[in-house]
Amino acid sequence: MTFDDFLLRSVPIVLADITVTKGSTPREAGTFMIVSSKGLWGTIGGGNLEFAAIDRARAILAGQQSDGMLTFTLGPDSGQCCGGVVDVRLTTLDPAGIEAVRARYAEQQRQQPDVFIFGAGHVGHALAAALAPLPLRVVMVETRENELDGLPPEIETRLVAMPESLVAEIRPGGGVVILTHDHALDFLIAAEALKRSDLAYVGMIGSKTKRGVFAHHLARQGVDRSLMDRLVLPIGGNGVRDKRPEVIAALVAAELLTAILGPPVA
Repeated sequence: MTFDDFLLRSVPIVLADITVTKGSTPREAGTFMIVSSKGLWGTIGGGNLEFAAIDRARAILAGQQSDGMLTFTLGPDSGQCCGGVVDVRLTTLDPAGIEAVRARYAEQQRQQPDVFIFGAGHVGHALAAALAPLPLRVVMVETRENELDGLPPEIETRLVAMPESLVAEIRPGGGVVILTHDHALDFLIAAEALKRSDLAYVGMIGSKTKRGVFAHHLARQGVDRSLMDRLVLPIGGNGVRDKRPEVIAALVAAELLTAILGPPVA
């Protein structure tokens, strides 16, 4: 079910919106959740904080409480030990409020970083499935139309004859994962991606031997070989030997999140 579908089917609804956080908290200010009498969309962090917000929201829907602020201390008495304090504003949404939250959600979606996957083979499909629920805009690029079948609905698709031409469309801070069926095409795409210093991740499936071949190719083209320092090849690291597509996809998803969204806050 899409966000729009949930809004249409769930009225009346209450917006549970984190407005202020202090100290260590499971989610940041600006995070919101939609609560109906029987359903939920999103999460404000789980645990007793979320349960309390849901209970209050459903009491509002039942006419037993009024809209207002819920202040929750994440300490031992609440069964959560983060140590912080969270303010959650609970608001019954009228039609104007529903349109406002719809626009807010759409803006959040637009701001998600780009990840372009070049190649919809076994690993490409597994990676698309791994990335679909994550806060990323994922675009699958292929030269073969039939390979685009069966992708998750969240994944955008592009069928083009010259995939390397799409590298220019990736917004700064995004990522490139190169998984095509053709090494020469891989090299073309990687060469275009490495020309851009504003991409957070450029990865290519392959081996150390393939890395050496590509480095030699760049040198013959007169390209600065120091660009190779920015290429992740092989992708997924060397810590796990299992080469099943789903395993590679999980490892690459972790690499992408670390590179694009940054390391975890201590």
